Amino acid sequence: MGELINKVMIEKMKAVVYTRYGSPDVLNLREVEKPVCGDNEVLVRIHAASVNAYDLHALRADPFFSRLFFGMFKPKNQILGVDVAGRVEAVGRNVKHFQPGDEVFGDICECGCGGFAEYVCVEEDFLVLKPAGMTFGEAAALPMAAVTALHGLRDEGRIQSGQKVLINGASGGVGTYAVQIAKSFGAEVTGVCSTGKLNMVRSIGADQVIDYTRENFARSGKSYDLIFAANGNNSIWDYKRALNPGGVYVMSGGSMGQMFQAVLLGPLISAACKEKMGTFVSRPDRNDLAFVKELVESGKVSPVIEKRYPLSQVPDAIRYLEEGHARGKLVINVVNDE
Repeated sequence: MGELINKVMIEKMKAVVYTRYGSPDVLNLREVEKPVCGDNEVLVRIHAASVNAYDLHALRADPFFSRLFFGMFKPKNQILGVDVAGRVEAVGRNVKHFQPGDEVFGDICECGCGGFAEYVCVEEDFLVLKPAGMTFGEAAALPMAAVTALHGLRDEGRIQSGQKVLINGASGGVGTYAVQIAKSFGAEVTGVCSTGKLNMVRSIGADQVIDYTRENFARSGKSYDLIFAANGNNSIWDYKRALNPGGVYVMSGGSMGQMFQAVLLGPLISAACKEKMGTFVSRPDRNDLAFVKELVESGKVSPVIEKRYPLSQVPDAIRYLEEGHARGKLVINVVNDE
């Protein structure tokens, strides 16, 4: 009888689950056990999430060595989703910064993910109060992409006011934030994107735009103090050619070939030349997310959201992201309150 009562008392929630690696077809909307927060955790009722390349890599376990982090033979964490925004429903006894009812957002990739669900338990150090005046969907579009852009430009690129900065992949999730954050530091920004996205990239602050379908920035004769690659398939030699002496090239996204060149050749070129070239790994940081929040509240940064999907259509959202043509961010409305 006691066992029966315990089963009845277990609360359920909806979540998009995968138990094996593969295409978005392996994702299924199911009822699973609602999590219970530990002493240092916050239980968040998720109102919105957003899709990142991280989710795609975790879904397909691509590249293969990523299985060291995601699980060698099957997913270690069965619910994708790293960017969340929602309302605190309960807190553990050691939680100091939040209370039930608080509206929060954050990147939960180091808490086991779980954003494509109705509830998630998160360590409080990965959450920040939602920016004033923002919807949950807008807040969910911020964490991973905006902090990645900040780390690449400020920490790796050492961006300075007055510098000429090129953003390759300026119309994507990370790229749209990179354009705005570079402008907030006082840089002169050139954005690289496709024909149909030129006006959007101008609208978020780019001083110049280059249509990569018609012009190769590396052969234009122009050079830059800092190049941030959020996407693209240019060779590392293209980037070196477009750098001013002593310039910096930072790679955060793009083709597999571009990534391996940045990892393998970047340090060698940096050691032999005046230019600094390479890639980096961005990790969630509560202070940096709070910095992004300040940029948002001051009007210097705002999310670009192309599409919104209900929780049941997470597979469609990831398919669209995989096509490589998304403008800005794709948001998952877990609660339809916007």
